Amino acid sequence: MTLPTVRLFYWPSIQGRGEFVRLALEAAGVPYVDVARDAGDRGPGLLLSTMQAVAAASPASATPRPFAPPFIEAIPAAAGAVGETGPLRYVSHVAVVLQHLATRLPGRLCPEQMMEQALQLQLTITDLVKEVHDCHHPVASALYFHDQRDEAIMHTREFLKTRPQKFLAYFEALAPAPGASAGPFVFGSSISYVDTSVFQVVEGLRYMFPKAAPKLLQATPRVLGLCEAVRAHPGVAAYLLSSRRIPFNEDGIFRHYAELDLELP
Repeated sequence: MTLPTVRLFYWPSIQGRGEFVRLALEAAGVPYVDVARDAGDRGPGLLLSTMQAVAAASPASATPRPFAPPFIEAIPAAAGAVGETGPLRYVSHVAVVLQHLATRLPGRLCPEQMMEQALQLQLTITDLVKEVHDCHHPVASALYFHDQRDEAIMHTREFLKTRPQKFLAYFEALAPAPGASAGPFVFGSSISYVDTSVFQVVEGLRYMFPKAAPKLLQATPRVLGLCEAVRAHPGVAAYLLSSRRIPFNEDGIFRHYAELDLELP
């Protein structure tokens, strides 16, 4: 099977939500073009102009335009595929993008019999990502961190009391035991986009909360084992060593601010 080249549209200088898509594609060995990033200095402008062109050419009644990045150009379905409701030029929102890719590329990003379970798990990760973002922007996303610093400290203190523990415990129950005969990943021997997304969250928590993360993760050895299996996967390992892997920074979702680097209660 000749794999299509996926065209991914996302901000070129951050991991952000686009990284969940990048990691899944790298693990699956699916070729892709990181459109705005590959355009260099023209990247941000190209991304905005693409969105404007899509909005002008695609009225909402015909094919909904992406609200915001990340989005991809839709991959055409096979002729006569079940569930097709009409032409779709672009697919947006991380969980929908990943589900679209898994559907169009059977067995690459998720076992075919686990599609619904994978989507549910990815949406749970989406909930956690939103809560993480609220730590540094609890009042308004349009304000700078220093404009809501005191509220961010209060919000983060409360977040670290219970919220990451609850999400990590949920995935701990799903992750395989070390050395499990079925395989090291959530769905067994094959890596899926759920595995790479859990890995990205754990790496992000480590970057954002270096004081709290070690203690948080002590309680979830299976999640740690899952993350190490993802890190060792050939596609992911090569990506992490490449220039394509953008370092965490203070413009993405997982941001390290000294004021928020709190000890666990």
